[in-house]
Amino acid sequence: MSSADAGIPGAGSVRLPLLLLLLLVCSPCLVPCSAARMSLVATVAGAPAPPIRAVNLGGWLLTEGWILPSLFDGIPNNDLLDGTQLQFRSVTQNRYLVADQGGGAAILADRVQPSGWETFKLWRIDQTTFNFRVFGNQFVGVNSTGGVVATATTPGPTETFQLVRRDSDKSRVRIRAPNGLFLQAKTMESVTADHGEDTDWGDDDPSVFVTNNVGRMQGEYQICNGYGIIKATQVLRNHWSTYITESDFNFIASSGLNAVRIPVGWWIASDPNPPLPFVGGSLQALDNAFSWAEKYNLGVIVDLHAAPGSQNPFEHSATRDGSQEWGTSDANIAQTVQVIDFLAERYANSPSLLAVELLNEPWAPGATLSSLKKYYQDGYNAVRQHTSTAYVIMSNRLSIADPTELLQFAGGFSGAVLDVHYYNLFDSKFNSLTVDQNIDFVRNNRSADLAAVTNQNGRPLTFVGEWVAEWAVQGASMTDYQRFAQAQQDVYGQATFGWSYWTLKNVNNHWSMQWMIQNGYITLNS
Repeated sequence: MSSADAGIPGAGSVRLPLLLLLLLVCSPCLVPCSAARMSLVATVAGAPAPPIRAVNLGGWLLTEGWILPSLFDGIPNNDLLDGTQLQFRSVTQNRYLVADQGGGAAILADRVQPSGWETFKLWRIDQTTFNFRVFGNQFVGVNSTGGVVATATTPGPTETFQLVRRDSDKSRVRIRAPNGLFLQAKTMESVTADHGEDTDWGDDDPSVFVTNNVGRMQGEYQICNGYGIIKATQVLRNHWSTYITESDFNFIASSGLNAVRIPVGWWIASDPNPPLPFVGGSLQALDNAFSWAEKYNLGVIVDLHAAPGSQNPFEHSATRDGSQEWGTSDANIAQTVQVIDFLAERYANSPSLLAVELLNEPWAPGATLSSLKKYYQDGYNAVRQHTSTAYVIMSNRLSIADPTELLQFAGGFSGAVLDVHYYNLFDSKFNSLTVDQNIDFVRNNRSADLAAVTNQNGRPLTFVGEWVAEWAVQGASMTDYQRFAQAQQDVYGQATFGWSYWTLKNVNNHWSMQWMIQNGYITLNS
């Protein structure tokens, strides 16, 4: 023991292992240096420190059909899934069926131009059997006299119909009522369920309608209910085990990224037997993701992308028909908190747990600020019961006038992060912008937007949780895309928590960070 060690309890015993460790790392005769370094890193591996550069694993554990449309190819009548919006034009009246007053009254056939009241949303029972939900959220049914009305608030046998499609023209349909007879538009004011079986599908048949399909959804609800539990389980478990694999985590780490944001649905907390129509198996895939992240020193953000009741009207919230019912009761909020508690408890001991995102893209005004704050408070507390180090991410509401509405609230929590999503899309103001105008918008407007939600004291941290190098520009060159991507990296790199690209893989090339990196459109500086 040297004089330098005097008075330090255990100094000699501490130094010896350190010297041995240095000898192991540096001596080629004992252990190859690369292997020693890998072993050493593995012992101290953990989630990266902000600011992070991450990629979203969208379309993996939570279905979004536009990311990989082929997932839906095997569903019979896959253009008639839950949430599909149909309009029906009577061939004899040359008018559209309408829920009078938007619902709560009779179904008429007197509208020249279709709009909201003339649009019916499908609830799929099987490939040919459906409920029809109208603008006011009532269901179409048949009353005791054979009249067709939209008065029921929940569907039952009298609100269940069969769509019979003409073989040679799928847009031409007849609607079989619960009584076995077909709907017919006798007059513009009289729609009844009393037409017989016979038809030649001609324009003189009042039971024939021509459909307009004006909207569809391809989310988790649609794929599970479309296939049914047995086939959906087969399709999705195959997808979960093949779409994202360990090699993808290797690619992510070797490309210069240091974290992944993984969208999940609320039913994962009930795996392996979630409520219908959802199917089990995604929890094992998430477990695998954490194992791979630990191996490649990546942080994981577990993102509750679909909450019970759906926090926005989009397919990625797993809504059945575009309805948004999240946060409307204390019980619903408590159910959501239980999901967060489950996830936090399960992964709290993983060194790769970087953050838990409490909710993705709540939509205003359906998701009220008061309900959101209550949930964020309770969700934060649930995470903190299991970990004091994981960050807790709170997403800004979409469709709000003031993006700073959560700033002071979120700043009151240690380790809180405010998530904002920036796309030069989904707004008509971007439709006519040139390449340079898009880039200037990022460098000026987005920079100002980010600064507005960034407090100098670092509470909360700021996170651009979704962005993409895609736009409405037609005929842009590779150089244009490179400049656009770099501008966003420069600006969003100022976010104090970091950024995450949407998404790793996508059939649309510019939405695929993997494709963008492999083809030289995006360069990540070391």
